[in-house]
Parts: sequence; structure tokens; C-alpha cells
Amino acid sequence: MKEISQQPVENAAQDVVSTRERGSFTPAEARNRDLRDSRAALIASFAGWTLDAFDFFLVVFCLTSIGQTFHESDARIALSITATLAFRPVGAIVIGLWADRYGRRLPFIVNVLFYATTEALTGLVHSYGMFIVVRALFGIGMGGQWGVGASLAMEKVPIQRRGVLSGLLQQGYALGSILAAVGYFFVAVRWGWRPLFFVSSVPALLLAFFVYFRVRESQVWKKSKRPAWGDLQRDLRVNWKLLVYMSVFLTMMHFAAHGTQDMYPTFLEREWHLNVVQRSSIVGVSMFGAILGGIMVGYFSDRWGRRRAIIGALSCGILVIPLWAYAHSSTALVLGAFIMQWAVMGAWGVIPAHFAELSPGSVRAFLPGFAYQIGALLSSAVVYLEAVLAQFYTEYANAMALIAVCSLVLASVLAAVGQERRGTLFEGQDGPNFVR
Repeated sequence: MKEISQQPVENAAQDVVSTRERGSFTPAEARNRDLRDSRAALIASFAGWTLDAFDFFLVVFCLTSIGQTFHESDARIALSITATLAFRPVGAIVIGLWADRYGRRLPFIVNVLFYATTEALTGLVHSYGMFIVVRALFGIGMGGQWGVGASLAMEKVPIQRRGVLSGLLQQGYALGSILAAVGYFFVAVRWGWRPLFFVSSVPALLLAFFVYFRVRESQVWKKSKRPAWGDLQRDLRVNWKLLVYMSVFLTMMHFAAHGTQDMYPTFLEREWHLNVVQRSSIVGVSMFGAILGGIMVGYFSDRWGRRRAIIGALSCGILVIPLWAYAHSSTALVLGAFIMQWAVMGAWGVIPAHFAELSPGSVRAFLPGFAYQIGALLSSAVVYLEAVLAQFYTEYANAMALIAVCSLVLASVLAAVGQERRGTLFEGQDGPNFVR
């Protein structure tokens, strides 16, 4: 009884502190403060996703060098990528539930510190077994980053710009790929692969300090948080159909992304006989297309709607398949690569905003984050599937075209049958409502 009687007193004290904090700013100062905070949250989330992708793609680029260090085949080292993907849902569960129960900010910081540690340990390991273990641990950190980062950013950015900023946020993945390629050519070729992982841990540590000093807790989360684990579990049970839908949809989206990206360098090598520099240049051009597509399609989604923007971008990807897979000149090849990634990653750019709006505030970190990682796990076999189809069809172009058309069409259908809450006001937000 004593604890129950103290609770109103504690709440009243918190209300007084909150009132005093709001009263210390003029309306203009409060708006500027909120704008700086939303900008800091977006920068932090973008940087976190970029650093995750950077570390992930370092293994992809340095795979052969790492294998030589441990005297293992490429296939054995590639198992580390599988281990990373397999443990990403674990991170999504742990960090996502933590963020929905206790706040976005602290789980974000702890998660960044965790994967910064695994990055440094990757550069220190001296056995193949420990390398696999450390990469699996990195998978936990990578799996936790997207959900908490997307929820933190989308709950803070201006409602009318949620789509375009969502597109910018998602393209941290493409930027991470570009930075990994640059790091490989300028660092790994001269000094080996280990320094790259030491270097990648430093900005992650700086990011944790940035969030600690510059990013405030989400006011939206404070309005929607559940007082007990039982309430949170009930919200998860109520929204299980939404979780299934998100997981299936993102599985097809991952099929589209990985199906058009992962084996593309091999396609350029086997069928176009391009050297490393030429292949990397074309992939780099395609990733710039991805960044531009994410921002542009995200911008369109603020005006046309989330589902229309996604379907429009995916339809563009379907139309460009002949140019992308069956180009007859180097110019057409580069153009096809650019447009394909503009379309695929443009559609991806809408996802953080779209799924944040579909998710109830009490489970906004967990639902999209867990669905994202389940989709990544279920689609992880696409590289193997493309390789098998390439043997059956005797060329990679047919295999990639088949995977692309199937995944893009199915993703479009799933986008069309889903719901939409574009511009919906989150708990505690003020502003125009763009729901249609």
C-alpha cells in the first residue's frame, strides 16, 4: 500500500519538472530545440546504419584475404556472413523489446557500443572459430540497430517530411557499401584487412558519445510506453497479423535487393569479363543511384502515398530488367545498373516511415525491426538460388532476371494489399495530419 500511495507523488514531481523544463523556453526556442534534436536523431540513426553496413560489407570485400589469413576456403569464410544474418533476429528481439519498454536512447547507445566492440575484436581474432563467433555477435548488434534507429528518427522528424527523411535514413546501407569498397582499395590492399575493423570501431564509439550528449529521449515513446511487461506482451499478441505481414513483405523486399545486388559483381566478371576496378566502379555508380532513389521516392511518398510510391518504384525496376540484365553496350550496362538500384532502393527508402506509421507506438521499435531481420534471414538463400539457376540456364543474366521479376512483382502485390497511415500523428505529436 505504501508503494501505491507514493506513485501519484512521483508522477506529480515528474510533471512539475516537465512543466519547468517547458517553461524555460519561449515557443520559438522550443521549436528550434526540437528541430536540433530531430536533426541529431536522424544523423545518429543514419550514421548507425551506415556503420553497420560498412562493417558487414568489409567481410564481403575482404573475404579472400581473410581466408588466406586463417588458411580457409572462401566458402568457409562465407559462413561468417551466414552467422551474421542468422543472429540478426536475436538483436532485433533483445534491442527492440528493450527500446519499447525502457526508451529508445539507452538501447541505441548500448547497441552501438556492443557492435563497436565486436568490430575491434574482429581485427584481433587469430583463429577461424573465434572469427565465426565474433561475427555472430556482430550480427546481434546489427540486428538491433535498424529497429531502434528507425523508430527514434521517425518519431522525431517533421511529419510532412517523414517520407523523404526515411529515404535518406535507409540509404545509409548503400553508403556503407560504398565506404567499404573505398576502404578495401585504400587500406586492405596495402596493410591487410585487420586495420579496417579497428578503424570502423572508432566512429561507432564517437557515435555513442554523440547520442549521449546530443539526442534526447523520444517524447512519442514517453506517451506510448507500457507500464509493465504484461501490457507490452498483450500489444504484441494483438498485432501478430501485422508482424506476419511485415515479415512476408520485407522478405520479398530483401529478395529484390539481394537478388539484384549480391551476384551482380559475379555477373560482371563472368559475362562481361570486367576487372576489379571496372566492376567496383559500376557497383559504385549503382549505389549512388540507390541513394538518389531513396531520397526521391521517399519525397514522392510524402505526396502520393507510401504504397503508391513503393509500387511505382518497383514497377520501374520491372521495366528496366531487359536493360539491366541484357545490355548490349557498356553505357547501357551502367545505365541499367543505376536505374535498377534507383528503383529497388527507392522503394526501400519508404519502408522506415511506412512501417513506423503502421506500428502502434508501444511496439514501434520491435515490430518493424524484427520483421526486417526475419526478412533478411529468410531471403539469405537468394545468392545460392541465383548461382544454381545460373548453372541451369548456363548464364547469370537469365537467373538474375528471373529472380528480379518474381521478387519485384510479389513485393508490389504485397504493398498493394497492405494498409497505409501516411502522415499519421504519433502519440504526443502536434502538426498537420496527411492521412488519406
